[in-house]
Amino acid sequence: MGAKILAGEEFDPHGDLAKTMGVEYLEASAERVVGRMPVKGNTQPYGLLHGGASCVLAESLGSVGSALHAGPDRIAVGIEINATHHRSATEGYVTGVATRAHGGRTLATYDIVITDDQDRRVCTARLTCMLRDAPPGR
Repeated sequence: MGAKILAGEEFDPHGDLAKTMGVEYLEASAERVVGRMPVKGNTQPYGLLHGGASCVLAESLGSVGSALHAGPDRIAVGIEINATHHRSATEGYVTGVATRAHGGRTLATYDIVITDDQDRRVCTARLTCMLRDAPPGR
């Protein structure tokens, strides 16, 4: 997914960290965001997908959904993330699906399920973002 138009401006869902880790966005709406990330380059010393990498994917997907939910004159900032790591991944890609669990005026919460190439659950995460008015000049 390339840059999306949001409020007449370019909105690039990739921050520096998501770019560095190879996050690719496949689908994005306020209700559901899908993306993937390579395991290679995102491992811990034992060659397993780093748990923090799973959290980066989860927060990236949930933050994009929250920003789309918030709308053009608002921003989303993460305030809480939790993750349970169910199994390791050592190769290929992991794919995350973020589904909106709550979408209010001040908070948005997403449930994120991350699976490996064999569709086995690697991680389950939940992200809550605070929604605020965009600062002047943004």
